[in-house]
Amino acid sequence: MNKSEEVSKLKIIPLGGLEQIGMNITAFEYEDSIVVVDCGLAFPEGDMLGIDLVIPDVTYLKENIDRVKGFVITHGHEDHIGALPYVLREVNVPIYATKLTMGIIEKKLEEHAGLFKDVKRKVIKFGQSLNLGQFHLEFIKTNHSIVDAAALAICSPAGMVIHTGDFKVDYTPVYGDAIDLERFATLGKKGVLALMCDSTNAEREGFTPSELTVGKVLDTIFNENKNTRIIIATFASNVARVQQILTTAHKYDRKVAVEGRSMVSILDIAQKLNRITVPENTLIDIDELKNYPDERTVIITTGSQGESMAALSRIANGTHKKISIKPTDTVVFSSKPIPGNEKSVTKIINELFLKGANVIFQDTHVSGHACQEEIKLIYALVQPKYSIPVHGEYKHLKAQATLAESLGMPKENIFILRSGDVLELDADEAKVTGKVPQGAIYVDGLGIGDVGNSVLRDRQNLAENGIVVSSIVLDEYSGTMVSGPEIYTRGFVYVKESEEMLEEAREVLSLALTAAFDKGVTDWGKIKNVMKDSLTDYFWKKYKRRPMILPIIMSV
Repeated sequence: MNKSEEVSKLKIIPLGGLEQIGMNITAFEYEDSIVVVDCGLAFPEGDMLGIDLVIPDVTYLKENIDRVKGFVITHGHEDHIGALPYVLREVNVPIYATKLTMGIIEKKLEEHAGLFKDVKRKVIKFGQSLNLGQFHLEFIKTNHSIVDAAALAICSPAGMVIHTGDFKVDYTPVYGDAIDLERFATLGKKGVLALMCDSTNAEREGFTPSELTVGKVLDTIFNENKNTRIIIATFASNVARVQQILTTAHKYDRKVAVEGRSMVSILDIAQKLNRITVPENTLIDIDELKNYPDERTVIITTGSQGESMAALSRIANGTHKKISIKPTDTVVFSSKPIPGNEKSVTKIINELFLKGANVIFQDTHVSGHACQEEIKLIYALVQPKYSIPVHGEYKHLKAQATLAESLGMPKENIFILRSGDVLELDADEAKVTGKVPQGAIYVDGLGIGDVGNSVLRDRQNLAENGIVVSSIVLDEYSGTMVSGPEIYTRGFVYVKESEEMLEEAREVLSLALTAAFDKGVTDWGKIKNVMKDSLTDYFWKKYKRRPMILPIIMSV
């Protein structure tokens, strides 16, 4: 083979999703073609005050827009599709997804003021192939906690990569077929260059239980609580869970009302796309609950993660307009807290108990992610040359790397990447050759990217220490101080009980300003620095606190 016939290397470039659970997005690049798998968001951490969402930095995609062939989406969870309405503003390329996933995406785009009517979209069936530039892709049926989840076989001239998406092995799924293990095995026999496998449950031994096991628990709960109203909180996207609740409610002759905007929306989409079966005369509007005795009703609601504005939180704290907790209610949490949400969930549970409700939060949920034995099974079927753990924090990625090594994978063939890494690989070798721009973009209301780390630091400081405003008035011509200094504070001290302290601070500031003027300082910027530095030094020495100091100069 001469030099002109040499095969280029495949580049795999994760732009998010490898330091956290969320914001999943990975670019696959071969010569003049780039395909992007998923485009998810992350939810703000506790110190991201005022931030609504976190989306990935797609500078690399914008710089190479002419080569980007499309977004290929594995499933419809927010951490895999949530950033699309924001990213498509600058990277407007076609979207390819399975039926329910596309339905959820289209609803999401509609909510953004119809800005994306011109975005090309194509629904792909399982087993169907797709050609995008130099890439040939296939959607493979998997199981997850949302219907229509897919793995991807991504083929390039350099070799095939299998990306599992989020998955579990469920031999008895509530809806649709079991994971297509036969296809994984067939592709494995053809030769797989690399496996990018879900790492979320890589620390857990054994197998993830089938979704049907939750149905048996729900049946027991309904049977043991025949004389109470039942309220069940779960993830809006878990259509299979909602299906089991509807089926069980129908069995016990109960009417079901659905509450929570996202729950209502996804249920409507699932019904239209025939991804859920609603038993006849079971579903009612929330306003119709009053027409039935409590023991004949079920409410399915959002808010299982303790979100402050979700339906269950408002029901628990008594601010919901149509539903209030009764001492006879049975409330079921059919989910487990996402790491970081434990306190919020516990708070809701305590509020429900205080109002007299019977709260059930054990054995009512199974994970949608594969445990160790299922991950081993995929490795055995696929037999990849390289292992690239994905989806999770570093400890999850490390756990899968250890698992791959225990299966005989050479350590040098296992790559725990960081967001922004460029992994170049072919049949002969694989190595990280560089980095591309990556990071987090904060969404605050209608603002996208206009809040950075410096603003967040200011917000954190304001939240912890409050603000002190100091003002003076200078003569426009002579530059002498004709009034002030005055000091006002909010969130720092209670003014009525701290007048002596504020008077002392005024004296300190006045002395500092007098010294500056005596030295001939007239520049307003330097004067503001004197005001800020003198007060900062005073409050730290006196109280070991650093409120935000805002100096103001006016002229007359």
